Amino acid sequence: MDEVEKRIIEIIDSHREELIEFARDVYDHAELGYKEFRTADKFASLAKGLGLEVTTGHAVTGVKAYLNQDKKENVSLALIGELDALRIPKHPHFNKETQGAHCCGHHAQLTGIAGAAIALSDSEVAKALDGQVVFFAVPAEEYGEIEFKNKLKDEGKIKYGGGKCELIRIGAFDDIDLSIAHHSGNGDKITFSQRTNNGFVSKVIKIHGKSAHAAAAPERGINALNAASLGLAALGYHRETFKDTDHVRIHPILTRGGDLVNVIPEEAVVETLVRAGNAEAIIDAAKKTDRAFYAGGAALGATVEIETMPGYLPTLPTPPHEELVEAAKVAADGKYEVEVADDAGSFSGGSTDVGDVQHIQPVYCFGTGGIEGRFHGDDFDVVDEELAYIETAKVFAIGAYRFLRDNAKVAKQVVEDYEPKYTRDEYVKLLDSFIKTEIKEFE
Repeated sequence: MDEVEKRIIEIIDSHREELIEFARDVYDHAELGYKEFRTADKFASLAKGLGLEVTTGHAVTGVKAYLNQDKKENVSLALIGELDALRIPKHPHFNKETQGAHCCGHHAQLTGIAGAAIALSDSEVAKALDGQVVFFAVPAEEYGEIEFKNKLKDEGKIKYGGGKCELIRIGAFDDIDLSIAHHSGNGDKITFSQRTNNGFVSKVIKIHGKSAHAAAAPERGINALNAASLGLAALGYHRETFKDTDHVRIHPILTRGGDLVNVIPEEAVVETLVRAGNAEAIIDAAKKTDRAFYAGGAALGATVEIETMPGYLPTLPTPPHEELVEAAKVAADGKYEVEVADDAGSFSGGSTDVGDVQHIQPVYCFGTGGIEGRFHGDDFDVVDEELAYIETAKVFAIGAYRFLRDNAKVAKQVVEDYEPKYTRDEYVKLLDSFIKTEIKEFE
């Protein structure tokens, strides 16, 4: 631990209560994707109070705060914290006004970059950073409310449902060379993993039938709900056709099934994600999903409209960088174990748009525990605020310092060694290729 690292730790510790209060406030005022206006304003206000230049409105609610802009030509490093939450109505911290609950730990990420901003903007620490730092609060990592996001698309406010995907598209990562990201976890450790995740496409399936009196003249109607039910059943029969190694996950919800119990449902709406571990498997599963609902429409004589949108690309296996691991050890200072998992080749069925950023530039991730209960569940609970919030801030800050000290030699080497999968234009072209709307009428 050198003198700058000692100062970073002292600064964050001296702001401990402020940061915990910041985290608790965000936790109690959770907001859903592309609606995180209060959360974004809170972070922007903190950054402005530190004297940082702040830009807002990136992909609706994203916030960028800049430190050391005069050094951006040397290298530019982003620290990423996510703004959005989930709709988990039974969670104790559920926000009835916004329908949000932070059951994935994004409030801890945001607190982490807030604490890092406080520490790194100290004049003595900032002088030791030979590069620009972008504190980047990003929207809409959780891919839900597909119809709402499609409405934003129709209004010209976004093109993609995922926040980082949209930020890539509009060029918000163009002034960034590499990033550090974080995720909360169960347990009492600071962790590093090489586990990869699924990619996916999203679908809104609208089945149009014909209304009629459900008791007096049901024969005059076309029951859209029944057609949707047949589609769901047909989709279930595809399960045995998916290879285990492709990690296919399809999990639809019915968001509309009718208007009144005595009226034959005229419209049924199904939202689903179609996930898999590679592009070929996503395409195959998406085709089978479409066929299943077209079959339901054909059976009842309904019209089926399927809108497909790009979701996220699979994450890439990324060995943890030794400097970030060492930063975690310095931050932990013996109070917490730092674990580098031997999990190369392992897989998670979930998805994250961090993978999209990984396809265009280097991204290193770490995890902090302090959580009990199920992620995306109503028993999610923060049980160690020191680990969940304060240690997260320290790892972000010390990691940034280690990447940017000594003429930013570590960061520049990372950028030099990285081989991007796509340019921004190539990435946008790929995601655009997933966008389609098809309507089939059956009699």
